[in-house]
Amino acid sequence: MIVLAGEDANDCQIVAEIIKAHHPGLGSTKIVRINDPVRLKKKAGAALEENVRVLVGKAKGKALQQKGPLVGFAVHEDLDDYTGNGYRNIRKAVAAELRRQCPADSLYALAAWESEGWLLLFPKAFPYVRPKWKLPAQLSGRDTGLIDSPKEKLKRVLPSPTFRESDGPLIAKAASAHGLLTSPVGRNSSHDDLVADLRHWTARS
Repeated sequence: MIVLAGEDANDCQIVAEIIKAHHPGLGSTKIVRINDPVRLKKKAGAALEENVRVLVGKAKGKALQQKGPLVGFAVHEDLDDYTGNGYRNIRKAVAAELRRQCPADSLYALAAWESEGWLLLFPKAFPYVRPKWKLPAQLSGRDTGLIDSPKEKLKRVLPSPTFRESDGPLIAKAASAHGLLTSPVGRNSSHDDLVADLRHWTARS
């Protein structure tokens, strides 16, 4: 049983697709979500420890409810900032606390700026969701961790119909279905870190 926690269901679905693409040995392992909102990036010390304790407890409870062993716990949060020193410090602290408290493999998927920044790494997936959608050059093939507010930019450049947050999982699913999730176009350090963590999961499975 792999349990996800995140800011909302859309983000968790995107993370789930990335996990499945980079962890092909999952087989029949279920991926389920807990609904508790994640608010870790501004926590430190005892507050961080307590928040992680609650989340890990909910993950254990979800696995017990689903009658399966907890083998992985992925926690998503949008940074709403670039991948600089702040990103590295936050990710290091939260990931370490997750590893300390979680009995299973864990990872902290901290997205710069938002999980939509990860979607920009797979430009060919967009037309599979809406035939008229084509990413402009300024949003494709670059370091998407340096693009601020990618969600708002997608709303401006993808009309007929306008991009919505709920389209994110559809794009991730399309990228997965067409074998794109393992071949990003451009780069994003926060995506690279997520994939690197999943390699550790795979090595131990």
